[in-house]
Amino acid sequence: MAQKKFISIYEQLKNQILSEQYQYGDQIPSENELVSTYGTSRETVRKALELLANDGMIQKIRGKGSVVIYQGITEFPFSELISFKEVQNQLGLKHQTELIVNEEVRAGDYERVRLALGLKAEEKLIHVIRTRSIKGKVKILDEDFFLKSVVKSITASVAKKSIYDYLENDLALDISYSSKSITFEPFSKLDYEMFGDINPPYTATVRSTVYLKDTTQFQYNISKHLATEFKFKEFSRRLENLLQ
Repeated sequence: MAQKKFISIYEQLKNQILSEQYQYGDQIPSENELVSTYGTSRETVRKALELLANDGMIQKIRGKGSVVIYQGITEFPFSELISFKEVQNQLGLKHQTELIVNEEVRAGDYERVRLALGLKAEEKLIHVIRTRSIKGKVKILDEDFFLKSVVKSITASVAKKSIYDYLENDLALDISYSSKSITFEPFSKLDYEMFGDINPPYTATVRSTVYLKDTTQFQYNISKHLATEFKFKEFSRRLENLLQ
């Protein structure tokens, strides 16, 4: 019975957090209040709170009790080559997109991008920066570089909707595959400007080089997520035949 009780309390509190009855930064009821509300022991309440803490829902802070730290973690498919718009439609995300930068630049001004795409310094790129926000708070910072010889220009309207829809349906580009890496990096000056004063000030940064079917490297993407809100999920299978 005790086990069922603390799981029931855990599930009720978790649902209240997910439904935003308790939002990020809110203090949930104290242990004493929960003991009284649920008519149970302090040990049972502590077990429920421990499960919430393990899930990344709350954090115990001295002098404040248990504070909600959950901000709506989204699992992004890491192995798939998929646009944010497609992820948004599949997962029912409510992010709003804002266009920050849309310009033409020299590859030589972005050495890491130039090297990743194998370009000469004088070659031109279309540089786009967009934010993905929920309720006015930036959750994702997307920065893209497109080879101008392949993508002549991108309008503000296209950038706010779906660049990949434009590339595939209007420009008839055959986007085939990408290589990706994930690193955890301290905030840059731009990150502070976009995300604000977040603790800890780190992003989970996904860098992708995207190829057309003819193997042309035409796009370099930098997708930054708040480290505390990022989660990627992948399926792995043990290759038994290789171990025999």
